[in-house]
Amino acid sequence: MLLADQPLLDLNALKAFGDAARYVPEQPIAADYGERPGVPAYLPRWLWPLVLDLEGDRGASRLLAEVRATRVDIPGVHEDVDTPADWHRIRRLLSQTDRTARQSRR
Repeated sequence: MLLADQPLLDLNALKAFGDAARYVPEQPIAADYGERPGVPAYLPRWLWPLVLDLEGDRGASRLLAEVRATRVDIPGVHEDVDTPADWHRIRRLLSQTDRTARQSRR
């Protein structure tokens, strides 16, 4: 599960994340937010029914913690776009990086 509101995710870290999911396809994997797991997250098929039973807007973080998802460091997870102010801040960050750095984020 990869959300579109995290445009600064590190491409190399995402590739390693995908490689880990392919290597251990039955193990849930999630970005490490320090105190909790979060998105991006890999949810193996056996976990889907539990995800579909979730209610509210808290997401699958608690569930990922309960099933002991493997946590991985993915630079950029804390930079998401929830408000117009966030979008302007992210755009400024992107404009301050050089072209090579922006391409590595694609």
